[in-house]
Amino acid sequence: MEFVLLTSLCFLLLATVNTHGDDNGIYSEQRREMVENQLVPRGISDSRVIEAMLKIPRHKFLPDYLGDYAYSDGPLPIGMGQTISQPYIVAYMTELLTLNKGDKVLEIGTGSGYQAAILAEIGCDVYTIEIVEILTLRAKKVLQSLSYKNIHFKVDDGYMGWEENAPYDAILVTAAPPEIPEPLTEQLREGGKMVIPVGDYIQELILITKKKEGLEEKRVTPVRFVPMAGEAQRHHK
Repeated sequence: MEFVLLTSLCFLLLATVNTHGDDNGIYSEQRREMVENQLVPRGISDSRVIEAMLKIPRHKFLPDYLGDYAYSDGPLPIGMGQTISQPYIVAYMTELLTLNKGDKVLEIGTGSGYQAAILAEIGCDVYTIEIVEILTLRAKKVLQSLSYKNIHFKVDDGYMGWEENAPYDAILVTAAPPEIPEPLTEQLREGGKMVIPVGDYIQELILITKKKEGLEEKRVTPVRFVPMAGEAQRHHK
């Protein structure tokens, strides 16, 4: 029954959402199939996350030659040794944070900019950091073409966070450090949540909730992300 209701919700949202114009609806249909076949059956149920996934033109965040694969069930390369995450993982990490409109969110690893777009579409104030400048420039160009005004960019080492804008209601990390970076937990407000992949070859997605008495960690699922560069590797050594 729940699956049927969520599938019906997808059709309703698709009918009402204002998508960014994309080739006579070809990609709109692919996004609907992505949500219906990849996200809902795996338990994604937050209507705001579903609506954002239906609306954001994922293909625009990829090299042109990968456009036909934009809504496939897996990660894809974006150059510079980086990837755009599997749609389900993007939705799942977003849903884990239980975000509200107006939340201040720090994203570590801008990459293609797709995850930042999902966060911004939900209504969050997004601060996104990327260590590779060319990726920041590409992502910024795409996101500005989609008229997002609530995304702030920085080229820097994400391990250190973005202290001047802390504390954050939520932190979402899209590259895996060997261990949880202390600067990030310090920049999370009390009551805030962070979702982060942690580990070297074997990685786990961890949900952290910052409480008055300390950090509560929940190991969620095995994952595979690109390693976090910069200070994360030096710190591990």
